[in-house]
Amino acid sequence: MKNRTLGKNLTVSEIGLGCMTIGMDYSEDAKREAINIIHRAFELGVTMFDTAELYADGKNESLVGEALKPFRDKAVIATKCGVKFEGGHVSGNVSGKMTMDSRPETIRKSLEGSLKRLKTDYIDLYYIHRVDAKVPIEVTAQTMAELKQEGKILNWGISEPSMMTLKKAHEVFPVAAIESEYNMMWREPEQEILPTLEALNIGLVPYRPLARGFLTGASDGMYLNDAQNTRFDAKNLAANMALKDFVQDLAAQKHVSAAQISLAWLLAQKKFIVPIPGTSKLARMEENINAANITFTADELQNIRELLEQIPIYGERYDPESDNGKSVRV
Repeated sequence: MKNRTLGKNLTVSEIGLGCMTIGMDYSEDAKREAINIIHRAFELGVTMFDTAELYADGKNESLVGEALKPFRDKAVIATKCGVKFEGGHVSGNVSGKMTMDSRPETIRKSLEGSLKRLKTDYIDLYYIHRVDAKVPIEVTAQTMAELKQEGKILNWGISEPSMMTLKKAHEVFPVAAIESEYNMMWREPEQEILPTLEALNIGLVPYRPLARGFLTGASDGMYLNDAQNTRFDAKNLAANMALKDFVQDLAAQKHVSAAQISLAWLLAQKKFIVPIPGTSKLARMEENINAANITFTADELQNIRELLEQIPIYGERYDPESDNGKSVRV
Protein backbone atom coordinates (compact mmCIF):
# COMPACT_ATOMS: atom_id res chain seq x y z
CA MET A 1 0.00 0.00 0.00
CA LYS A 2 1.16 3.54 -0.74
CA ASN A 3 1.76 6.10 1.98
CA ARG A 4 0.46 9.59 2.53
CA THR A 5 1.68 12.43 4.73
CA LEU A 6 -0.41 14.10 7.41
CA GLY A 7 0.80 17.55 8.30
CA LYS A 8 4.48 18.23 7.92
CA ASN A 9 5.98 14.76 8.33
CA LEU A 10 3.62 12.08 9.71
CA THR A 11 3.82 9.22 7.20
CA VAL A 12 0.91 6.77 7.26
CA SER A 13 -0.72 4.21 4.99
CA GLU A 14 -3.25 5.80 2.64
CA ILE A 15 -6.02 3.81 4.35
CA GLY A 16 -5.99 3.33 8.11
CA LEU A 17 -8.01 1.08 10.39
CA GLY A 18 -10.68 2.52 12.65
CA CYS A 19 -10.59 0.24 15.67
CA MET A 20 -13.68 1.38 17.58
CA THR A 21 -15.90 -1.44 16.36
CA ILE A 22 -13.47 -4.35 16.56
CA GLY A 23 -13.94 -6.76 19.45
CA MET A 24 -16.98 -4.80 20.56
CA ASP A 25 -18.22 -7.24 23.18
CA TYR A 26 -14.65 -7.78 24.46
CA SER A 27 -15.19 -11.48 24.97
CA GLU A 28 -12.16 -13.70 24.50
CA ASP A 29 -13.41 -14.85 21.10
CA ALA A 30 -14.05 -11.28 19.95
CA LYS A 31 -10.66 -10.21 21.26
CA ARG A 32 -8.85 -12.95 19.32
CA GLU A 33 -10.70 -12.03 16.13
CA ALA A 34 -9.94 -8.32 16.65
CA ILE A 35 -6.23 -9.01 17.08
CA ASN A 36 -6.32 -11.18 13.98
CA ILE A 37 -7.90 -8.32 12.02
CA ILE A 38 -5.26 -5.84 13.20
CA HIS A 39 -2.42 -8.22 12.39
CA ARG A 40 -3.83 -8.97 8.93
CA ALA A 41 -4.31 -5.25 8.26
CA PHE A 42 -0.65 -4.68 9.09
CA GLU A 43 0.35 -7.51 6.76
CA LEU A 44 -1.60 -5.78 3.99
CA GLY A 45 0.26 -2.52 4.54
CA VAL A 46 -1.91 -0.64 7.02
CA THR A 47 0.22 1.34 9.47
CA MET A 48 -2.30 3.73 11.04
CA PHE A 49 -4.60 2.43 13.79
CA ASP A 50 -7.20 4.72 15.37
CA THR A 51 -8.69 4.36 18.85
CA ALA A 52 -9.70 6.56 21.83
CA GLU A 53 -9.84 6.44 25.60
CA LEU A 54 -13.60 6.93 25.24
CA TYR A 55 -14.17 3.63 23.44
CA ALA A 56 -15.43 1.12 25.99
CA ASP A 57 -13.80 2.99 28.87
CA GLY A 58 -10.29 2.28 27.58
CA LYS A 59 -10.83 -1.40 26.76
CA ASN A 60 -10.40 -0.65 23.08
CA GLU A 61 -7.03 1.00 23.69
CA SER A 62 -5.91 -2.03 25.69
CA LEU A 63 -6.92 -4.36 22.87
CA VAL A 64 -5.16 -2.24 20.25
CA GLY A 65 -2.05 -1.98 22.41
CA GLU A 66 -1.85 -5.74 22.82
CA ALA A 67 -2.35 -6.33 19.10
CA LEU A 68 0.27 -3.78 18.02
CA LYS A 69 2.92 -4.76 20.56
CA PRO A 70 4.85 -7.09 18.18
CA PHE A 71 5.39 -4.27 15.66
CA ARG A 72 4.85 -1.11 17.70
CA ASP A 73 7.84 0.66 16.13
CA LYS A 74 6.33 0.26 12.65
CA ALA A 75 2.77 1.30 13.58
CA VAL A 76 1.20 4.74 13.88
CA ILE A 77 -1.14 4.90 16.86
CA ALA A 78 -3.80 7.59 16.93
CA THR A 79 -5.87 8.03 20.06
CA LYS A 80 -8.02 10.73 21.61
CA CYS A 81 -8.84 12.50 24.85
CA GLY A 82 -11.16 15.21 26.08
CA VAL A 83 -14.61 13.57 26.08
CA LYS A 84 -16.42 11.74 28.84
CA PHE A 85 -19.86 10.17 28.96
CA GLU A 86 -21.69 10.38 32.25
CA GLY A 87 -23.43 7.07 32.61
CA GLY A 88 -20.61 4.99 31.17
CA HIS A 89 -20.56 2.51 28.33
CA VAL A 90 -22.42 -0.56 27.19
CA SER A 91 -20.02 -2.76 25.18
CA GLY A 92 -18.69 -0.54 22.41
CA ASN A 93 -21.51 1.97 22.62
CA VAL A 94 -21.79 5.05 24.77
CA SER A 95 -24.70 6.19 26.86
CA GLY A 96 -25.39 9.16 29.07
CA LYS A 97 -24.49 12.81 28.69
CA MET A 98 -21.41 13.88 26.76
CA THR A 99 -19.08 16.33 28.49
CA MET A 100 -15.91 17.92 27.17
CA ASP A 101 -12.84 18.43 29.36
CA SER A 102 -9.59 19.63 27.81
CA ARG A 103 -8.01 21.22 30.85
CA PRO A 104 -4.24 20.66 30.80
CA GLU A 105 -4.34 18.45 33.88
CA THR A 106 -7.08 16.31 32.33
CA ILE A 107 -5.16 15.91 29.07
CA ARG A 108 -2.07 14.82 30.97
CA LYS A 109 -3.99 12.35 33.11
CA SER A 110 -5.74 10.93 30.06
CA LEU A 111 -2.46 10.58 28.20
CA GLU A 112 -0.84 8.64 31.02
CA GLY A 113 -3.78 6.25 31.02
CA SER A 114 -3.63 5.81 27.26
CA LEU A 115 0.12 5.18 27.28
CA LYS A 116 -0.34 2.45 29.88
CA ARG A 117 -3.24 0.77 28.08
CA LEU A 118 -1.55 0.99 24.69
CA LYS A 119 1.69 -0.45 26.12
CA THR A 120 3.82 2.31 24.67
CA ASP A 121 5.78 5.33 25.84
CA TYR A 122 4.62 7.69 23.09
CA ILE A 123 1.55 8.40 20.94
CA ASP A 124 2.10 9.14 17.26
CA LEU A 125 -1.05 11.25 16.84
CA TYR A 126 -2.94 12.53 19.87
CA TYR A 127 -6.32 14.14 19.25
CA ILE A 128 -8.67 16.30 21.22
CA HIS A 129 -11.83 14.23 20.67
CA ARG A 130 -14.05 17.32 20.75
CA VAL A 131 -13.23 20.97 21.39
CA ASP A 132 -13.90 22.11 24.96
CA ALA A 133 -15.41 25.59 24.68
CA LYS A 134 -14.52 26.26 28.33
CA VAL A 135 -10.76 26.00 27.64
CA PRO A 136 -9.11 28.38 25.14
CA ILE A 137 -7.79 26.31 22.25
CA GLU A 138 -4.46 28.13 22.61
CA VAL A 139 -4.10 26.58 26.07
CA THR A 140 -4.82 23.13 24.65
CA ALA A 141 -2.31 23.66 21.86
CA GLN A 142 0.36 24.76 24.33
CA THR A 143 -0.27 21.66 26.44
CA MET A 144 0.19 19.50 23.36
CA ALA A 145 3.40 21.35 22.50
CA GLU A 146 4.75 20.60 25.98
CA LEU A 147 3.84 16.91 25.62
CA LYS A 148 5.72 16.86 22.31
CA GLN A 149 8.78 18.39 23.99
CA GLU A 150 8.56 15.72 26.68
CA GLY A 151 8.53 13.00 24.01
CA LYS A 152 5.11 11.66 25.02
CA ILE A 153 3.40 12.56 21.75
CA LEU A 154 4.83 13.08 18.27
CA ASN A 155 1.92 14.94 16.63
CA TRP A 156 -1.47 16.26 17.62
CA GLY A 157 -4.86 16.75 16.06
CA ILE A 158 -8.43 17.87 16.69
CA SER A 159 -11.68 16.08 15.94
CA GLU A 160 -14.53 18.12 14.44
CA PRO A 161 -13.19 21.65 15.05
CA SER A 162 -14.44 24.81 13.43
CA MET A 163 -11.90 26.29 11.04
CA MET A 164 -11.52 29.37 13.24
CA THR A 165 -10.59 27.16 16.17
CA LEU A 166 -8.21 25.15 13.99
CA LYS A 167 -6.39 28.26 12.79
CA LYS A 168 -5.93 29.54 16.34
CA ALA A 169 -4.56 26.19 17.48
CA HIS A 170 -2.27 25.84 14.48
CA GLU A 171 -0.62 29.19 15.19
CA VAL A 172 0.45 27.99 18.64
CA PHE A 173 1.53 24.45 17.74
CA PRO A 174 1.11 23.06 14.19
CA VAL A 175 -1.73 20.57 13.87
CA ALA A 176 -0.94 17.42 11.88
CA ALA A 177 -4.50 16.30 11.16
CA ILE A 178 -8.14 16.73 11.99
CA GLU A 179 -10.82 14.08 12.10
CA SER A 180 -14.16 14.85 10.51
CA GLU A 181 -16.92 12.82 9.00
CA TYR A 182 -16.59 12.92 5.22
CA ASN A 183 -18.19 10.61 2.71
CA MET A 184 -20.47 10.68 -0.34
CA MET A 185 -23.41 11.27 1.97
CA TRP A 186 -21.80 14.09 3.97
CA ARG A 187 -19.80 16.38 1.71
CA GLU A 188 -19.93 19.51 3.85
CA PRO A 189 -16.12 19.41 4.39
CA GLU A 190 -15.65 20.36 0.74
CA GLN A 191 -17.01 23.85 1.44
CA GLU A 192 -14.50 25.20 3.96
CA ILE A 193 -12.54 22.38 5.57
CA LEU A 194 -10.67 21.01 2.55
CA PRO A 195 -9.48 24.43 1.29
CA THR A 196 -8.36 25.41 4.79
CA LEU A 197 -6.47 22.16 5.37
CA GLU A 198 -4.77 22.44 1.99
CA ALA A 199 -3.66 26.00 2.72
CA LEU A 200 -2.30 25.08 6.17
CA ASN A 201 -0.80 21.71 5.17
CA ILE A 202 -2.97 19.75 7.61
CA GLY A 203 -4.25 16.24 6.94
CA LEU A 204 -7.84 15.03 7.01
CA VAL A 205 -8.73 11.68 8.56
CA PRO A 206 -12.36 10.97 7.63
CA TYR A 207 -14.22 8.82 10.12
CA ARG A 208 -17.43 7.09 9.04
CA PRO A 209 -16.12 7.05 5.45
CA LEU A 210 -18.84 4.50 4.64
CA ALA A 211 -21.61 6.40 6.46
CA ARG A 212 -21.90 3.75 9.18
CA GLY A 213 -22.23 1.00 6.58
CA PHE A 214 -24.90 2.72 4.49
CA LEU A 215 -22.56 3.12 1.50
CA THR A 216 -21.48 -0.52 1.57
CA GLY A 217 -24.84 -1.61 0.22
CA ALA A 218 -25.34 -3.87 3.24
CA SER A 219 -28.78 -3.97 4.83
CA ASP A 220 -27.45 -4.56 8.36
CA GLY A 221 -25.15 -1.55 8.80
CA MET A 222 -24.67 0.29 12.07
CA TYR A 223 -26.65 3.18 10.62
CA LEU A 224 -29.85 1.29 11.47
CA ASN A 225 -29.10 1.85 15.18
CA ASP A 226 -27.97 5.47 14.87
CA ALA A 227 -30.71 7.29 16.78
CA GLN A 228 -28.90 10.66 16.67
CA ASN A 229 -28.60 10.67 12.88
CA THR A 230 -31.85 11.77 11.29
CA ARG A 231 -30.62 10.76 7.82
CA PHE A 232 -31.44 7.20 8.82
CA ASP A 233 -34.89 7.55 10.37
CA ALA A 234 -37.67 5.76 8.53
CA LYS A 235 -38.78 8.68 6.39
CA ASN A 236 -35.37 10.00 5.39
CA LEU A 237 -33.79 6.58 4.91
CA ALA A 238 -36.26 5.70 2.18
CA ALA A 239 -35.53 8.97 0.37
CA ASN A 240 -31.76 8.55 0.75
CA MET A 241 -31.74 5.14 -0.89
CA ALA A 242 -31.15 6.96 -4.19
CA LEU A 243 -27.55 7.55 -3.09
CA LYS A 244 -27.02 3.91 -2.16
CA ASP A 245 -28.37 2.84 -5.54
CA PHE A 246 -26.05 5.31 -7.27
CA VAL A 247 -22.98 3.95 -5.47
CA GLN A 248 -23.95 0.37 -6.21
CA ASP A 249 -24.33 1.23 -9.91
CA LEU A 250 -20.85 2.77 -9.93
CA ALA A 251 -19.45 -0.34 -8.26
CA ALA A 252 -21.08 -2.61 -10.83
CA GLN A 253 -19.56 -0.57 -13.65
CA LYS A 254 -16.06 -1.03 -12.21
CA HIS A 255 -16.65 -4.61 -11.04
CA VAL A 256 -15.80 -3.77 -7.43
CA SER A 257 -17.80 -3.41 -4.22
CA ALA A 258 -19.80 -0.37 -3.14
CA ALA A 259 -17.50 0.03 -0.13
CA GLN A 260 -14.44 0.07 -2.36
CA ILE A 261 -15.98 2.69 -4.65
CA SER A 262 -16.79 4.88 -1.65
CA LEU A 263 -13.28 4.68 -0.19
CA ALA A 264 -11.52 5.07 -3.53
CA TRP A 265 -13.60 8.17 -4.21
CA LEU A 266 -12.45 9.68 -0.93
CA LEU A 267 -8.82 8.94 -1.70
CA ALA A 268 -9.20 10.64 -5.07
CA GLN A 269 -10.41 13.93 -3.56
CA LYS A 270 -7.14 15.11 -2.00
CA LYS A 271 -3.70 13.60 -1.37
CA PHE A 272 -3.86 14.56 2.31
CA ILE A 273 -6.98 12.46 3.00
CA VAL A 274 -6.56 9.17 4.92
CA PRO A 275 -9.88 7.40 5.65
CA ILE A 276 -10.17 5.02 8.59
CA PRO A 277 -12.93 2.50 7.86
CA GLY A 278 -13.75 0.19 10.76
CA THR A 279 -15.18 -3.29 10.83
CA SER A 280 -15.42 -6.33 13.06
CA LYS A 281 -15.12 -8.72 10.10
CA LEU A 282 -11.84 -9.83 8.56
CA ALA A 283 -13.25 -10.15 5.04
CA ARG A 284 -14.70 -6.64 5.20
CA MET A 285 -11.36 -5.23 6.32
CA GLU A 286 -9.56 -6.89 3.41
CA GLU A 287 -12.21 -5.60 1.02
CA ASN A 288 -11.80 -2.06 2.35
CA ILE A 289 -8.01 -2.14 2.05
CA ASN A 290 -8.21 -3.21 -1.57
CA ALA A 291 -9.97 0.07 -2.35
CA ALA A 292 -6.49 1.59 -2.53
CA ASN A 293 -6.01 -0.20 -5.86
CA ILE A 294 -8.98 1.49 -7.55
CA THR A 295 -8.40 4.58 -9.67
CA PHE A 296 -10.65 7.06 -11.47
CA THR A 297 -10.00 9.14 -14.53
CA ALA A 298 -10.52 12.89 -14.33
CA ASP A 299 -13.63 12.50 -16.47
CA GLU A 300 -15.01 9.80 -14.16
CA LEU A 301 -14.50 11.99 -11.11
CA GLN A 302 -16.16 14.95 -12.79
CA ASN A 303 -19.11 12.80 -13.82
CA ILE A 304 -19.48 11.42 -10.28
CA ARG A 305 -19.39 14.91 -8.82
CA GLU A 306 -22.05 16.17 -11.21
CA LEU A 307 -24.31 13.22 -10.45
CA LEU A 308 -23.82 13.54 -6.68
CA GLU A 309 -24.92 17.16 -6.93
CA GLN A 310 -28.23 15.92 -8.33
CA ILE A 311 -28.94 13.55 -5.42
CA PRO A 312 -30.44 15.38 -2.43
CA ILE A 313 -29.66 14.05 1.04
CA TYR A 314 -32.44 14.25 3.60
CA GLY A 315 -31.89 14.64 7.35
CA GLU A 316 -28.97 15.66 9.55
CA ARG A 317 -25.90 13.63 10.43
CA TYR A 318 -26.53 14.58 14.06
CA ASP A 319 -29.72 15.77 15.67
CA PRO A 320 -28.82 19.45 16.33
CA GLU A 321 -30.13 19.11 19.89
CA SER A 322 -28.06 16.01 20.69
CA ASP A 323 -24.74 16.17 22.54
CA ASN A 324 -22.91 15.27 19.35
CA GLY A 325 -24.81 17.87 17.40
CA LYS A 326 -23.81 20.57 19.87
CA SER A 327 -20.15 19.51 20.07
CA VAL A 328 -19.07 19.73 16.42
CA ARG A 329 -17.56 22.78 14.71
CA VAL A 330 -16.81 24.49 18.02
